[in-house]
Amino acid sequence: MSAAEMKAPAPPVSVPPPPAHHDTPRPAAGRAPKKRAGAYLPYALIAPTVVAIAAVFVWPLVKTVIMSFQDVGRRELWTGQAAEWVGFEQFTNILGDGEFWDVVWRTVLFMVACVVTTMGAGLFLAQAMQRMSTWIRLALTAALVAAWAMPLLVATSIFRWFADSDYGVVNMVLTKYLGLDFRGHNWWLDPKQGFLIIAAVVIWGAIPFVTITLYAALTQVPRELEEAAALDGAGAFGVFRYVTWPVIKPVFQMVATLSVIWDFNVFGQVFLMRGNEPEPEYSLLGIYSFEKAFESNSFSQGAAISLITVLLLSGVAVYYLRQLLKIGEVE
Repeated sequence: MSAAEMKAPAPPVSVPPPPAHHDTPRPAAGRAPKKRAGAYLPYALIAPTVVAIAAVFVWPLVKTVIMSFQDVGRRELWTGQAAEWVGFEQFTNILGDGEFWDVVWRTVLFMVACVVTTMGAGLFLAQAMQRMSTWIRLALTAALVAAWAMPLLVATSIFRWFADSDYGVVNMVLTKYLGLDFRGHNWWLDPKQGFLIIAAVVIWGAIPFVTITLYAALTQVPRELEEAAALDGAGAFGVFRYVTWPVIKPVFQMVATLSVIWDFNVFGQVFLMRGNEPEPEYSLLGIYSFEKAFESNSFSQGAAISLITVLLLSGVAVYYLRQLLKIGEVE
């Protein structure tokens, strides 16, 4: 390399130009960015459902609350005339009536008997289904679904025939096969015996839902844990208490809570069993509210009794919602 070449200056290095600054508009301070049009689509899709629920449930509830503070009779209901506001008079009259509290205690006792029997029988059948063959379990499930789908009017008619004093199956079985004298026995003369027939209808209609739901919960119990507990010396009760019960407990509590709500509001079974004219001894809260509203023409008292029933069940409803939230958190 010559000396001239060594003294030649190095070629200039090209430097890339700095990136251009685009003036991107920014939202003004204190002003939220606009939402896209698609962000409102979910609200638009559920809007018809919300409107339907409000029309079917919310507005009747609001109307019931308003009526309970008024004195609405047949004239106000039919002519649309403005009813007189009476404040808490309807509630004080109802809560001060001894007959109302007799009906409340009768309803509570009936509900407890039905719920305990339903949950016990449902849990027994659900556990029995685990030990059945596939075909027998499918046949039992089909029978349970058919019983569950049977209309209430048909079910009550069948049970009325069972308890008929002259041609009833119950009297025939007790007399012919058990040697008891029940010929011509009228089950409805004694309210305690009559409520046995009514409770049988309620329990018979509720067992399918309880059984199928609890069986689904039992299928989630790990089989290896039950086998390990049995190998460690735990008996059948110990396996159920320490392995099975903790798994199915949330579902059991949820179903029991629903049963409490349903059985506390029993109406159709009593009303149809007693030929649409229940005696005072067969009056539960639903029947009592109906009689006050439509037989005594005091629609405000019927509305007030309905609101008191809602308040009595509010604690149960809150407990049910808590169980749903707990199950959602676990999942």
